[in-house]
Amino acid sequence: MSRDVATSDLARQKAAPVLPADQPSSRRPKRRGRDYGLVILAAPAVILLLIFAYGPMAGLVVAFQDFNVADGVFGSPWAGLENFEFFFTSGKAGQILWNTLFLNTLFLGATLLSGIILALMLNEIRGRMTKRIFQSIIFVPYFVSPIVVSIFLQAFLAGPGGRGGLVNDFFNLFSWPQVSWYTEPGPWPWILTVVKVWQLGGYMSVIFLAAITSIPEEVYEAGVIDGASRAQMALRITTPLLKPTAAILLVLGVGRIFYGDFATIYAIVGDNGTLFETTDVIDTYVFRALRTFGDFGTTAAIGLFQSVVGFVLVVIATLVQRKYARETAIL
Repeated sequence: MSRDVATSDLARQKAAPVLPADQPSSRRPKRRGRDYGLVILAAPAVILLLIFAYGPMAGLVVAFQDFNVADGVFGSPWAGLENFEFFFTSGKAGQILWNTLFLNTLFLGATLLSGIILALMLNEIRGRMTKRIFQSIIFVPYFVSPIVVSIFLQAFLAGPGGRGGLVNDFFNLFSWPQVSWYTEPGPWPWILTVVKVWQLGGYMSVIFLAAITSIPEEVYEAGVIDGASRAQMALRITTPLLKPTAAILLVLGVGRIFYGDFATIYAIVGDNGTLFETTDVIDTYVFRALRTFGDFGTTAAIGLFQSVVGFVLVVIATLVQRKYARETAIL
């Protein structure tokens, strides 16, 4: 019996066609045409990226020059590291760097946390139309101009002509002392954080809602079978599964942690030197320096410093994430 089986197997092998070593199998997919199509589709975006993102990098040489408009980039005298020394020996570098790091850390942590909480709350709304209405309402502040935000904040904190304000009117109801908000630098990191949460909380919640929709329904069905309540499923199922999305947003945020939100901060604070102690960040300092002194070399040097530090922080954050949270790592 075994001899007959061996004989039939040998005959089957002889009957099967043998392809030459250099002849590709017909089962192997032919991807050459598809790859050409992808290259053609990606070409416009790649060309724009090269022109507008990598092309301007040639201007980084200005950071090492005593730049003047008459001589241009190629004719301006070489200054070496003097532009960097001017900023770091100005006496303001330490405070400005601390304000930038502290404010952006507050902004990043508060917006991520508010986005997760809002996404969990919206996910618990059963009515589809009701969910869309609330989602639209909390997303609208993302499109509000910083100038409009500064006007609203002026009305809340100072009122017309700097007299009163809605917050101080509320304090009067409880006989609390009024606060001259635009002359007190201490509360402003927290005021700006509240503004950022109001602006970006809805935007972040949309990202986390998209991540929630990708969670398999079977996971929640298993939770129901185990007797978990909706609150327990939100905290013990949904929240842990949002870690990869939160990790990606965190790494991207760390990369820009040395870039202050110039539009919002300058629109609200402006040139109010009383508040510079807690609100002056690298971007606002660079803008005032460029507007006052017209020193392109120093501003380019500070911008280069921000980019290099941001790149280093992204690399460090990615390596730490890969070591301690491998399952949520983006690389």
